[in-house]
Amino acid sequence: MMRLVLILIACLMAVQLWAVQPDEVLEDPALEARAREISKVLRCPICQSENIDESNAGVARDLRLVVRERLVAGDSDPEVIDFVVARYGEYVLFNPRFTLGNAALWFAGPVFLLIGGIISWLFIRRRSASAPPQDSLSDDERAKLDQLLGD
Repeated sequence: MMRLVLILIACLMAVQLWAVQPDEVLEDPALEARAREISKVLRCPICQSENIDESNAGVARDLRLVVRERLVAGDSDPEVIDFVVARYGEYVLFNPRFTLGNAALWFAGPVFLLIGGIISWLFIRRRSASAPPQDSLSDDERAKLDQLLGD
């Protein structure tokens, strides 16, 4: 009996964790499915690591409502996303678009990795070229080494 009560409490707590409220859900299942898909690619401006579909922030709720309003008005999915991006900037996209303005951000990591690899290769190459050659041991040194090793 105690397990059943614990399961019931856990289920009630889990229901409260869902971000999309019942009053936000559209009556048309096709539009609601589209709204949920769009909400999954838009980042919450407050939470930063959650999409607006999962976020409980007030601005996420407002964005969910805007997405649904635009869909009901007849906008396509890209038009809805463009509308939200126009208001909040590309920051709300989990996967930012590749544009000339952000090309430096896209290529900075690989370019710096390549530059670091080239510098490391040149440093190691110069260091090994400037190191004096290792001569073999002289007879006296070999005798001392044999004596220390006990051979």
